[in-house]
Amino acid sequence: MFSQLLASFRLLSRCAVYPPPRTLLSSRTLLLSGTLSSSGTVPPPRPRPSPGGMWRAAVRCLPGEAKLTISFVLDGSHKHMLRDQDEELGRVLSRIAHSIAKGQGRAKKSKKNRAQEAAEGAELTTVKLYHNGAEVPEEAPNVEAWQDGAELHIGELRYAVHRNAPTFTAASLPASLMAGFPVCPRVELEFGQLEDCLFTWFKETSSTSSPEAGGDPRAQEEAWAAAGSGRVYVPSAPDIGSRLKLLCVPQDGARAGPPRQLVSTARVEAGPGTCTCDNRHVYTPREAGEGRARVVSYNILADVYAQTELSRTVLYPYCPPYALTLDYRQNLLKKELAGYHAHFLCLQEVDKGVFLDSLGPALDAFGLDGVFRIKEKQHEGLATFYRRVVSLFQDLVVASRTLCVANTHLYWHPKGGNVRLVQISVALAHLDHVIRSQAPGAALIFCGDFNSSPNSGVYQLLSTSRVPASHPDWISGGPEESCPLDLHSPLPSMLSACGEPAYTNYVGGFHGVLDYIFLEPSRMEVDQVIPLPSHQEVTCHQALPSVAHPSDHIALVCDLSWRQ
Repeated sequence: MFSQLLASFRLLSRCAVYPPPRTLLSSRTLLLSGTLSSSGTVPPPRPRPSPGGMWRAAVRCLPGEAKLTISFVLDGSHKHMLRDQDEELGRVLSRIAHSIAKGQGRAKKSKKNRAQEAAEGAELTTVKLYHNGAEVPEEAPNVEAWQDGAELHIGELRYAVHRNAPTFTAASLPASLMAGFPVCPRVELEFGQLEDCLFTWFKETSSTSSPEAGGDPRAQEEAWAAAGSGRVYVPSAPDIGSRLKLLCVPQDGARAGPPRQLVSTARVEAGPGTCTCDNRHVYTPREAGEGRARVVSYNILADVYAQTELSRTVLYPYCPPYALTLDYRQNLLKKELAGYHAHFLCLQEVDKGVFLDSLGPALDAFGLDGVFRIKEKQHEGLATFYRRVVSLFQDLVVASRTLCVANTHLYWHPKGGNVRLVQISVALAHLDHVIRSQAPGAALIFCGDFNSSPNSGVYQLLSTSRVPASHPDWISGGPEESCPLDLHSPLPSMLSACGEPAYTNYVGGFHGVLDYIFLEPSRMEVDQVIPLPSHQEVTCHQALPSVAHPSDHIALVCDLSWRQ
């Protein structure tokens, strides 16, 4: 049960219980030798010295680690050195000098010349390190020698040392791009802040800009036109057929690190036309007004279930295979979720990779932090996102007004009513404990896919705080599994904020209400329920999911406020 129930958390204007996913710090070392990957990551243009003639040497050195790394470019080649922190500086400088001599020896075309040079002894290039104008002693340990602002001199070349500079340790663009749907890179940042980083978008204007194409490099640069800035870019119809390029500059305040350049492997494609969320977004053009919270509960259909043979041939045979792919559905999901401008997004059936690589980075760019809990022995779980700037969840006048948000996904089997009753009973007891111990008196919003209809025992327990032992759900699994209990909820009776719509799940062989947003009516009230898609919209492509809708469920969206 606890693997299915997202631990409740208390949101205050000044703190959050869980660390946000935007702190995507990685202990991995940045390899400066760029290679083309499946994500279309390419190295930036060949490094050049700054206008002052200084090149760049990046040093990564963290307390508690035995090694540090030194990276720089020499003779057009990326050098990457992994050295002990307590090693003497002189050994590193000598290693650089001998490496240069060795490289020069390889460049000799004549074996005779190489043999003669070896016999005479090659003259080593002078390599020194300076800090504040003074030469750093060669006996100084690396951890003390390689300071930010130091200068590495290799012959006549000069390198400015940047220690622990803001660095992207990973960066990639989505594999699928569609006009009208937001594009956001997945980035992992070290020693910097994502909100400080600079993102500049370009769109392809000529096929000669392909990395495989030859020709004048200047012509290739001119084949890209500036398209926008910021972490999110929404391609438009004129972008169809073009690839996208993104220049990312990592920063920590005004302190910048080495840029990364990303080029999409895919070209922008046309979108599916009108989506089921488009008309709903008319009601949510911006965040809910002051003193209100917009809440979304949505089972987004895990990829692990959408790609099974059963799904393709039995559950969703009406849905084109391409519309069931994760890349396609992620485009629809990002657009839909971003367009609700919610304070809380309670999502079910979230693949771990989707949270880390897709939804997490995208929603972070839209101002939402999130937490994820995976089910035991499963590849999917629950994700709850919350807007970083919220002040109404602890009232500045009435300090007792705090809010607890919970998210769950109960057992799915049609004959599992008895199991779901046990699950919800444990969940309510746990929530009561969390509220009493963490935020006494907090109001509860309980979202999720409860896999329960309005006449179920689960719904009755939540709405009336009691389920008798005589309820038929106790024998839903057959007489041999009967376990009748007289259940009482430790929490007050709750109300379904979105009422009882005709359905929240609509597939070829079933439709019904399974999803809810429950609230305490004595503490909060419903200001607005965002209308669900019309039946015509839902059945336009027979059933869900479809080319216009990414899941077999429909998101519930409502605006709530404190009851006066």
